[in-house]
Amino acid sequence: MALFSGLGNYKNFGLLVIRVGLGIMFIYHGYPKLGGGPKMWGELGSSTKYVGIHFWPVVWGLLSAAVETFGGFLLIIGLAFRPVCLLLLINLLVAAAMHFGKGDGLEGAAHAIEDAIVFAGLLFVGPGRNSVDKK
Repeated sequence: MALFSGLGNYKNFGLLVIRVGLGIMFIYHGYPKLGGGPKMWGELGSSTKYVGIHFWPVVWGLLSAAVETFGGFLLIIGLAFRPVCLLLLINLLVAAAMHFGKGDGLEGAAHAIEDAIVFAGLLFVGPGRNSVDKK
């Protein structure tokens, strides 16, 4: 369609929109978990049992909350972009496994799977020109 043919010139702006939007949402969801303390971290970290990890749930929960919160900020500015995408991808795979393990099925795991696919793709694409990591 001729109307949208010129939008290909704005790929870097599109990546910025994706980074900022996802970053804000991950901060929004991660910050309360980070501030929830050891009880919440333990509950969050117990999700690792669905991928065969049964030790240190509080540590895994704290790390998960930190990745969501600080990873969201790093996404926005585009710093350490690919490592952050990898950590968030792992976080989301564990979340999807937890939903399947609890019996929520694809309906329950869909959001985590969708975000995991986005981060898997962003690993290859990179942050774009409008980032601290620009090349």
